[in-house]
Amino acid sequence: MSQNETAARQVLELGERWAAAELRADIGTLDDVLHERFMGVGPLGFVLDKRAWLGPRQAGDLRISSFAWREPDVRLLGDTALVIGVQEQRATYRDQDADGRFRVTQVVVRDGDRWRIAGMHLSPIMAPPGR
Repeated sequence: MSQNETAARQVLELGERWAAAELRADIGTLDDVLHERFMGVGPLGFVLDKRAWLGPRQAGDLRISSFAWREPDVRLLGDTALVIGVQEQRATYRDQDADGRFRVTQVVVRDGDRWRIAGMHLSPIMAPPGR
């Protein structure tokens, strides 16, 4: 297996680990897979640093009953990977519906001998106008 194939496999495995941790609200694993300088853009355009991203999960405000990470496409760019996939979730945020299907862009960086998610942007998947 080439270095690029190995790196792509590691990035895909990181995505699987992240998705499993989101479903379980596993703060320890999420803290580990998200880079210290992580920034995320939620589906409504809000921007959160790592602490703010983890906060609702830790407090129990965000409750996820199903979570899937599908169709991840990895593009390696040296020590950075761009991953675009689909996140599907059934969830509530402070008892309000937070279900959704989102196109997600992740920026994944090599941090020492491992990969970590440094950025994430969620965008709702909607039908094109006029359909």
